[in-house]
Amino acid sequence: MKVLVLVDGEHYPPVTRWGIEAVRTMGHEVVAALFVGGTEKVSGMPELGVPTITSEDAVVGLREALASVQPEAVLDLSDEPILGYRERMGLVGVTLVAGVPYLGSDFRFDPPYASGRLTVPTVAVIGTGKRTGKTAVAGQVARVAAAHGHSPVVVAMGRGGPSDPQVAPAGSVTVESLLELEASGHHAASDYLEDSLTTGVTTVGARRVGGGLAGAPFASNVGEAARAAVDEGAGLVVLEGSGSAIPAVPWDSGILVVPASVPPEYLGGYLGPYRLLRSDLVVFTMAAGPSFRTENLSELLSHVQRWKPDARFVVTDLEPVPMGDVRGRTVFLATTAPPIDTPRQVSRLQDNHGCRVVGHSSALSDRARLTADLEAAPGFEVLLTELKAAAVDVACRYAIDRGSQVVFMDNRPVAAGGGDVDGSIEWALELATERKANG
Repeated sequence: MKVLVLVDGEHYPPVTRWGIEAVRTMGHEVVAALFVGGTEKVSGMPELGVPTITSEDAVVGLREALASVQPEAVLDLSDEPILGYRERMGLVGVTLVAGVPYLGSDFRFDPPYASGRLTVPTVAVIGTGKRTGKTAVAGQVARVAAAHGHSPVVVAMGRGGPSDPQVAPAGSVTVESLLELEASGHHAASDYLEDSLTTGVTTVGARRVGGGLAGAPFASNVGEAARAAVDEGAGLVVLEGSGSAIPAVPWDSGILVVPASVPPEYLGGYLGPYRLLRSDLVVFTMAAGPSFRTENLSELLSHVQRWKPDARFVVTDLEPVPMGDVRGRTVFLATTAPPIDTPRQVSRLQDNHGCRVVGHSSALSDRARLTADLEAAPGFEVLLTELKAAAVDVACRYAIDRGSQVVFMDNRPVAAGGGDVDGSIEWALELATERKANG
């Protein structure tokens, strides 16, 4: 391969030249060296026998070197302290965004495998991990896209997705259809079903297993699902990631969903910069409540400015919205919100939707605890539940067996402290459309 080597001034130049020769003995062609810093063992630019590029900022230098010499791989011959853990992972992210592998003495990072580009504009909604609000944001993207005539289809990749891509036509997901699906042995709370339920648009379900540091699934059928979405007549495809895994399908614009309470290192360290670099819009979620800290958000924003200064961002909270009328009814709430945040959900539902919440559970991902919470609750007229985890096989069946009505609940991003959620999404949609039109 044609490789760009990274070198530093903590190595004596003869040792660096020896390392470059070792690279050649492995069959690689060294097209250039990028000097990433360090002056302990060099005075000025060392003579390395290959064209040497220097820059005051290693990130800037690497971007320029990737564009100018167009290597087939980057091979790192540097070391700590010049490239510490965070700095090196940042360079890995820059390299992967360019579609180039990043190699070292005991590691290798490859760009996440991507199937061919779709024939329609494509927007990806990815996240820093699980429970970030990706489904809520992807749902809002779909609703805004539909309102502007884009004819969207959502492709949702999940650990509980179907073995073959499964289409959920608009309007097809109901309590009854979900119970039938669960009775037949299928996962009835997969994200594509929630997307269809809450958005009113057609969705396609896909599955994945595993997730690499850069977000590549070990195996996934999301490419096949994305092509099925186009076959369904999509004018625009919304790709929804799973946890920190990203869809292995190229996209035209990217939206990164980040909880405002996430450790800043998740965004500025590890391969957080890679996810930032692949995104155009950053949506901070859950920016309110007892777990929210303004100083944490400030640090997260500094990472956005460092790695993707031209990205737009919007700060949001998630607003619980019943999918049916619960006014004047007694309600049991089943949610995935942390227990510390559940009282705030209860208050909003009672204030905004006129119901009386007589019991609640934050245990939708814990079937035993959810059952115990339901059994301990007083009688209720309505089960109000998110479509997650044990919602169908435990909560819905419990409620129906006792004569209660089931109403599903959506969580929708609303601006917190300024910003325009729908306007920011419209911008990302227009960007995808423009990029697709321009090739």
